[in-house]
Amino acid sequence: MITLSGVTVEYRSGPQTVRALDGIDMSIETGEFVAIMGPSGSGKTSLVHVIGGLMTPTRGTVLVDDVQIGRLDEDRLARYRNQSIGFVFQLFHLQPDDRAVENVELPLIIAGVDPEERRTRALNWLDRVGLADRAQHYPSQMSGGEMQRVAVARALVNDPRILLADEPTGNLDRKAADSVIDLLLRMRSDLGMTIVMVTHNPVLAERADRVIRIENGEIA
Repeated sequence: MITLSGVTVEYRSGPQTVRALDGIDMSIETGEFVAIMGPSGSGKTSLVHVIGGLMTPTRGTVLVDDVQIGRLDEDRLARYRNQSIGFVFQLFHLQPDDRAVENVELPLIIAGVDPEERRTRALNWLDRVGLADRAQHYPSQMSGGEMQRVAVARALVNDPRILLADEPTGNLDRKAADSVIDLLLRMRSDLGMTIVMVTHNPVLAERADRVIRIENGEIA
């Protein structure tokens, strides 16, 4: 489903050129759950951003279902991110002045979904992640685990085929972290989606189908 060939990412930092990824070759199958591990600064987040269309490689190609992401224009790339990819981040990135249901609706607003339908779909997803009773609560009224489950609902409300999770449990305690991973595994089983998760936690990584370790921008 996902194939990276010779992917290199370079950027300028003052007078220096930093190579975040250095000739990455890898493939991820449809429905696979892959954990990406490695030390800080090794290129894990850059790898996820390249797959998600948030970053363009300096060299190399990224294919998703034989579509070369680097050749998409801005409009098609935006649709790809909105409709094919779900993003979950460590810091949740919920809108503090929006209720849970309104946060989940955001990707549907971008996609131009009718207000009545998007409210129905958002409420349905909050129910699926076990937060039906928190739909009208603001982020400040929820625990870290609850906020991350809202973020998961928001990531999945557009029925993406790929979920990219960058340290999704980094700010959670062990119980909440296990709950989030249980949720992701259940959603994968229900929807058949592909999951790529960056994590520092070897216990969580063991629950993936496969672990890919990145060091100095290369697959170790």
